[in-house]
Amino acid sequence: MAPDPWFSTYDSTCQIAQEIAEKVQQRNQYERNGENTTKLTVTIRALLQKLKEKIALLKDLLLRAVATHQITQLEGDRRQNLLDDLVTRERLLLASFKNEGAEPDLIRSSLMTGGAKRGAPNPWLLEEPEETRGLGFDEIRQQQQKIIQEQDAGLDALSSIISRQKQMGQEIGNELDEQNEIIDDLANLVENTDEKLRTETRRVNLVDRKSTSCGIRLLFEYMQFHVIKC
Repeated sequence: MAPDPWFSTYDSTCQIAQEIAEKVQQRNQYERNGENTTKLTVTIRALLQKLKEKIALLKDLLLRAVATHQITQLEGDRRQNLLDDLVTRERLLLASFKNEGAEPDLIRSSLMTGGAKRGAPNPWLLEEPEETRGLGFDEIRQQQQKIIQEQDAGLDALSSIISRQKQMGQEIGNELDEQNEIIDDLANLVENTDEKLRTETRRVNLVDRKSTSCGIRLLFEYMQFHVIKC
């Protein structure tokens, strides 16, 4: 199976965030030692810009995947949660770079060990969903791929059921068409029989009238004959 471009981009984005945290910690150490931090500062700024661009790319990839139905809405929501978490991390890193937020060593510790110091909040797990909490990037990707496979299997089963129902509907439709044809044939047969019956009735009536007229004429002639004879 080809790697999902969204998760590939997500992994590389998280690696950039980790590198930024390490660079910020190193810069702060340089400052405490009175060393020159100009080069590190330029590097961190470039990495922050790259992180921003990567997050924008992730947003675009997610929107396309949802709009073209490449993933389910549920999977889209899960990826959005991961993306929101990345945005939060970006803000924390930027604040640390400006010396306005959490200490970068705390962020780096979270990145390297998956947890923060005891008693301190873990900025990398802020608002993270339960199903991904404590998991590494590879584990999250495997979990998401498993969920997608299960959803695909469910969709395949649903598609099979719908296909069978469609086939049954077509068969019922064909049977109804055949029944309608039989009914039409019966209607035509009844109509033809009715017309023949009316025709025969007219013939019988005509024969009856002719028979009656002929009988009366014969009776009249018979009576005339006997009167003349007398």
